[in-house]
Amino acid sequence: MRRQVTSGHYVVCLANRGYRASLIVRKIYETIPDPDAAKRGLLRVVDESGEDYLFPESIFAVIEVPKDLRLRLAT
Repeated sequence: MRRQVTSGHYVVCLANRGYRASLIVRKIYETIPDPDAAKRGLLRVVDESGEDYLFPESIFAVIEVPKDLRLRLAT
């Protein structure tokens, strides 16, 4: 069962093969909800360019971020 990623959720990059310019392994990234992409096994992630792009869900792990830290990351 896939976990639906919604606004304000964060993922950690586990692998960046094929995306070395866009993603850094072990770095935390913010996600943007995209139900259509999720159906195809993709996540919409704000990458190193500061723009959001689709990446394979399999190269990330969803992490739980405490509310106070989410607020600090969002600024």
